[in-house]
Amino acid sequence: MRLEFDSIKPVYIQIAEAIEDDIISGKLKEGDGAYSQLIIAMELNVNPATAAKGINVLVAKGILERQRGASMKVAGGALDRLLAERRGKRFKGLVTELVAEAKKINLSETEVIEEIAKYYNEWPN
Repeated sequence: MRLEFDSIKPVYIQIAEAIEDDIISGKLKEGDGAYSQLIIAMELNVNPATAAKGINVLVAKGILERQRGASMKVAGGALDRLLAERRGKRFKGLVTELVAEAKKINLSETEVIEEIAKYYNEWPN
């Protein structure tokens, strides 16, 4: 997990997104114990309350579950929810921004598709 402290994105959101990325990549699987706020705080050198806020974002979304007397765990169905969210709102938002910018600078549809294909094929799996 890596944070960008000079980003305009709040640290707690970066923490939540990093945990989401670990679930999507398979590093954390449904039913697995999740990272504790104290471990996150120590490893990233952030306030434990900030780490807790990032975790609470995921609890509110149903991605992580609290267990009485046990550690936090990745909820059942978390991967499907994350993929649906990212394919829907987030991905479509990025495409919308890309198309708007391409039109502003007079790129053709073919040029946009070629550029995407170039990066898509070069990107590691």
